[in-house]
Amino acid sequence: MFQGHIDLDTATPVEASAIPDALFERGLYWASGRSGVVNLIAAHKWFNLAAVKGCAEAARLRREVAEMMSEVEIAMAQREARVWMTAH
Repeated sequence: MFQGHIDLDTATPVEASAIPDALFERGLYWASGRSGVVNLIAAHKWFNLAAVKGCAEAARLRREVAEMMSEVEIAMAQREARVWMTAH
């Protein structure tokens, strides 16, 4: 556990693009099967979150992934994205 001190006056701010980029990377991770398993529900969820944060490429890939999913799977991914947004 971190027990130090963060000097907010000298801390470097996180770039605004960092969060959508990280969410987009999570989508790529699950869509590509880097983990050994392709998980379209997780990929759609993360692409959806990145798209909401302004990543146009994520919106495009979310549509591409959705074409391979059932309506039930898309609903599950959307529900998971809403849960994540509520928690974060």
